Amino acid sequence: MSDGTANIPSYSLFINPKDLRELRSDIWSNEHVPAQLKVNQSSYKIEISYRGALTRELPKKSYHILFKKPRNFSGAREIHLNAEYLDPSLLRNKLSLDFFRSLNILSPEAKFVLLNLNGYFKGIYLHLESVDEQFLKKRNLPTGAIYYAHNDDANFSLLDPDNYDVKKSLLAGYKQKLGSTADDGYLRELIFKVNTIPRSDFGKEIIKYIDIERYLLWLAGVVCTQNYDGFIQNYALYRNSATGLFELIPWDYDGTWGRSCHGKEMDYNYVPIQGSNTLTARILDISDFRHRYRILLEEILETLFTQDLLEPRITTIYNMLRPHILLDPYKREDIEKFEAEPEYIVRFIKDRNCYLKEQLSELV
Repeated sequence: MSDGTANIPSYSLFINPKDLRELRSDIWSNEHVPAQLKVNQSSYKIEISYRGALTRELPKKSYHILFKKPRNFSGAREIHLNAEYLDPSLLRNKLSLDFFRSLNILSPEAKFVLLNLNGYFKGIYLHLESVDEQFLKKRNLPTGAIYYAHNDDANFSLLDPDNYDVKKSLLAGYKQKLGSTADDGYLRELIFKVNTIPRSDFGKEIIKYIDIERYLLWLAGVVCTQNYDGFIQNYALYRNSATGLFELIPWDYDGTWGRSCHGKEMDYNYVPIQGSNTLTARILDISDFRHRYRILLEEILETLFTQDLLEPRITTIYNMLRPHILLDPYKREDIEKFEAEPEYIVRFIKDRNCYLKEQLSELV
């Protein structure tokens, strides 16, 4: 698992003051404004908007960038620049996405950049790869539909998680990034089948819709990193057109490794070993799937989710970020919190690992 932290590139944004005022006039707007991005000696005409949900109200904004001329930026047509403002370590998202890649789960690439806006340093950002058509092409994957789970209605249930009323649509909680109306039909069928296949038939029927092996690996990743809302959002769905099977791709994993998405401390045993959504409950209700999940998780707890493996990577990222934290106008006042985070995360890994090993008996 490459840490990708040897150097931090600098990105320089230039936005006309008039366009910048328009951008700032409505933080909830998804409308893009024209801008220019310079990276090394290359210049790109782009369009830029704010991104995120609760993060839009924070002092340090996150951005969505579309490339217009040239259309291609290192194989991408759009990228996300995340402020990671609520994570005192700044590294949870990257550490999580790298961890998922070590599990052989499709995961967007993430790297840190130093962002300047109209000549002013705006701090450290996380450049996130977009999960889109280019994402599939870079990995030589078959084309297929991609959906973003953009709110907690994406819980694989027929019920709204907030009021437990029946959802008005089986597509509630999802936003199609790539695909057609026919693909919407496949997703509706998936949600319907998850909730209506009889228990006696579930094991042999669900494999026609979900890549079970990859789902169990994804589940192990969510459970280890303890993304407490990662079961009902913070993922993308990809339907492989060659197999017809859905698989999940992690997204926005800053609320992990012992902290919530608001940056608050979380007990290491907050998320149970069985996870938490309708699909997971039904899959783990099948003894063969549950046994396979236990085998996968046992191996991960011995080889990949360990203090010995992860602590050096955490230290490497910390040492790379620290000089720039001192210059980041939004984070430099929190330097003491930043300095305490590696120890906090390592302690979480140790405690979480022990807890999950103790809970393996629940998967018998």
